[in-house]
Amino acid sequence: MVETGDSMLDRALFRRLVRHWARAARQAETARPQTLHRQATHARLLRTHLDRLILTAGDRLAPTDAPAPARAHNTDWHWRPEPWSRRMDRPGLSDAASGTRFGTDTALFHDCPRREVILRQLRNPPSRDIAPFALSVDVYGFEGSFLSLALDLPDEALAGLRRAHVIRLDCSWTSEQPGAVYARLNLRQGPNGERILRQLPEGQSAGTVEFDLAYADLDPARTEQGWVDLIVERPEMNQVLFRDIALSRRLRAEV
Repeated sequence: MVETGDSMLDRALFRRLVRHWARAARQAETARPQTLHRQATHARLLRTHLDRLILTAGDRLAPTDAPAPARAHNTDWHWRPEPWSRRMDRPGLSDAASGTRFGTDTALFHDCPRREVILRQLRNPPSRDIAPFALSVDVYGFEGSFLSLALDLPDEALAGLRRAHVIRLDCSWTSEQPGAVYARLNLRQGPNGERILRQLPEGQSAGTVEFDLAYADLDPARTEQGWVDLIVERPEMNQVLFRDIALSRRLRAEV
């Protein structure tokens, strides 16, 4: 077994490395393009190894029991998609094309020909109030008009669905650049479909949106397929980190 040392020289080299990258980050706005390109390439390579170390350390040091999503009153179904509930076999995907799946229930969609999009699963800090894993969407050059994550609702979410149901999305997320994130519930019934769009609360690290099926223009009991799109506004040169995603449904209180 190889252990990294903690000698005076090791600590001095670490402090020097931290100062180097802190200075590069401060000067990024004014650096020459050639210098910035070289630094960005080195930073991505370094981040790959750091993310791998953080993920492995999180797996070995964190508790093994994943916290369940919080339940609202009268909830009859709750669910957290795979990227937030278990470690993926491939924790990262680069140059992700539209339609790329990340696990069995999550997919990336966009219309950018450059495909400079990276999906990365990260370990959240151990907590009883958040998912064990997070999903980062890193976007560089982007020439498309939309980018979204699609979360396929499992059969349990559609079984016994009624107009009296409210589907709730709890989301914890951060974004490097300003820009809204929208959640859209999609229900399909044969050739017909219904979409309900909500905006996640801006300026907050966590928020909740609800989709009231009383206003759906179809019969929820006959719904054959459902999914939720998380739509990122202005994704170019941005990182959106979804720390937690949980969906649930409850019966609306009858008056």
